[in-house]
Amino acid sequence: MNLKLFFYINKIFILILLNIFFISTVFAQDTLSDDLIPKGSKKSSVLLKKSILPTTLIVVGTVVNGSTFEKNIKTKIRNQVGNEYEYKIDDYIQYAPVVELYLADMLGAKSKNHWFDQTKYLLISQLFSSSITHGLKQITKKTRPNGSEFSFPSGHTTFAFTNATVLKNEFEESSFLLAYSGYSFALTTGVFRMLNNKHWLSDVLVGAGIGILATEIVYYFEPLKSFNPFKKSKNVSILPQINSTGYGIYYSYTF
Repeated sequence: MNLKLFFYINKIFILILLNIFFISTVFAQDTLSDDLIPKGSKKSSVLLKKSILPTTLIVVGTVVNGSTFEKNIKTKIRNQVGNEYEYKIDDYIQYAPVVELYLADMLGAKSKNHWFDQTKYLLISQLFSSSITHGLKQITKKTRPNGSEFSFPSGHTTFAFTNATVLKNEFEESSFLLAYSGYSFALTTGVFRMLNNKHWLSDVLVGAGIGILATEIVYYFEPLKSFNPFKKSKNVSILPQINSTGYGIYYSYTF
């Protein structure tokens, strides 16, 4: 793979994200001052602030959709890597934030929720975000850069950013580096969806926005919050396990 091209695509994403983050932060500070928010609405204001970034990603992605700008990016990519290029790392690294989540649990890192609640919110977030993404795919039927259908938005990117946002919510109060490390894998997933000629820039931007926004909504409402049959059984641990041979369950009981 051409490393210059890889860093070029990453730079585009980073510049877009930094600009959106800057605008979102300024907007949030100017319009959502804590002094102007009723005490009973503080939690709602937190969700609103967290929604600005993913909503802006969705808006920017929608504006860029079908533009000359994203077509030129696609052309430059194919000219650099060739029409036969494909490196399927994006099929695997989208799961990296999930691996980080459960590995951190096994190592005793302090998280926001019990492992069962983490799994519950992870699955609900994935179901919520993927439902939106696949619904939009069926509605838009946008053609992928490689000529196949159902390009908009990117399912891989949605899934990766959903996983990364769960990791962020669980560890942002205890470990900043761990909490936000998942986004590096999510970003790389989006980049390789473009390098592999599977998606356009707009597909990736909107997919990222949906993944982040859907997860933040789930963590705001905390569905099935009281349902946790393992919370009182601190000596029992059941975690998903992923390795080179397949999937499984890790079970631990401390006497």
